[in-house]
Amino acid sequence: MSISLRDQLMGLGFKAPEPAAKPAHKPKPVNTDKNRSQAGKGNKPSGQKSSPRREDRPRVHTSEELDLARAYALRQQQEKAEAQRAERERQAEAQRRKEARQKLHALLQGNTLNVPSAELPRHFEYGGKIRRVYVTEEQFRALNAGELAVVQAGGRYCVVTPAIAEQAEALLAGTLALRVDPNAQEGGDEYADPRFQVPDDLVW
Repeated sequence: MSISLRDQLMGLGFKAPEPAAKPAHKPKPVNTDKNRSQAGKGNKPSGQKSSPRREDRPRVHTSEELDLARAYALRQQQEKAEAQRAERERQAEAQRRKEARQKLHALLQGNTLNVPSAELPRHFEYGGKIRRVYVTEEQFRALNAGELAVVQAGGRYCVVTPAIAEQAEALLAGTLALRVDPNAQEGGDEYADPRFQVPDDLVW
């Protein structure tokens, strides 16, 4: 029987070469959703951007919404302008009345005919209530005859002449408290007769 070359070499002391070691087996990575997401990102070209989500996109307003917004803004501007105009008018009216009261005060200085010692009350209606001013008997008759008048200023009732009363009313409307019309029918002023005077101790 013939001996193979391999056996002859081994008989001469040669050893058979050891087989090469095989590489260790590595487990395949688990393909999770995160890996797939990262892999998907890596596969996209570097210059390409991801499309924004629907909620991140700017909302486009319709023409009807824009018209409503314009109308609302215009209405706010008009209301603001009207409020400013009303405030200016209120301030102007307050200033006018202040100046009128000052002029009225100056007019009545030295022109009032009230007598501090007068004890005869002359009642009259003013501002929806019964008022009174103390006068003398002569002034009482003059008031009933329309020769004197009463104006209200600063919470006081001042006896004045008809001319001063007209000037006071022209300065500040509503100042004239009492002026009897001599041409009026008799009995028109029920407080003109002393017999019908309201008692002082009567509470209204």
